[in-house]
Amino acid sequence: MAKKSEKNFHQPEDIRVTATTKIWGLTVGILAICVPLSAVTRSGAIIPLAAIGGAAVGTVAVWRSDQRKYQNKLLSPQQLELEQRIADLETIVSGEDFDLRMKIKRLHANESERQEEN
Repeated sequence: MAKKSEKNFHQPEDIRVTATTKIWGLTVGILAICVPLSAVTRSGAIIPLAAIGGAAVGTVAVWRSDQRKYQNKLLSPQQLELEQRIADLETIVSGEDFDLRMKIKRLHANESERQEEN
């Protein structure tokens, strides 16, 4: 049991969780200020809704940005190198696969032209 808690203690904290926590913490503070002000100024729910909308957009931006960059931080240099090599191989294979398909289409077209001639 002690090993499990030590393992969790050494895991790096996700920066996105920290940013999201700060965004929504500030939004709660903004709401605490603007809800009474909106009643006094008779602006209605525009300011609170704008605060919630801004926090939602900020949260989406945080979670969508730098996903690959964050993932790369968790991987060792050897793992990054392997991933790059795999990506290169996939590019080569898909390019050769496309070329092969084009050759097959040309052969089929030539064959159908020959059959039409006979």
